[in-house]
Amino acid sequence: MTEEITKDIFAKLVSLAALELNTDESDYLRGQLNKQLLSVHELEAIPLSPEVPLARHGVPFPAEISPDLRKDVLLAFPNSTEIMKQGPQTADNYFVVPEIPHTRLE
Repeated sequence: MTEEITKDIFAKLVSLAALELNTDESDYLRGQLNKQLLSVHELEAIPLSPEVPLARHGVPFPAEISPDLRKDVLLAFPNSTEIMKQGPQTADNYFVVPEIPHTRLE
């Protein structure tokens, strides 16, 4: 199997994602990504007739063949205090979320 994602490319991706991987993790993940790409290329190689419709998921369609938009309906929960009791910390009927430390990536 020709590796489309080389060690250099994978190292760059790991750096961009700000991941810390040991050698075993890197080798495993790089191997998995290459296997997934191989599967994608095998699917791309399947000859399809132009009459075969495209999959609907994630593909934009003209309005005439798009389904109608559904109406949004608000269904309020009858007892919001019951939900609020499940949170570890609340204030003024809101959940209190701890501050997330931010690290500037370069």
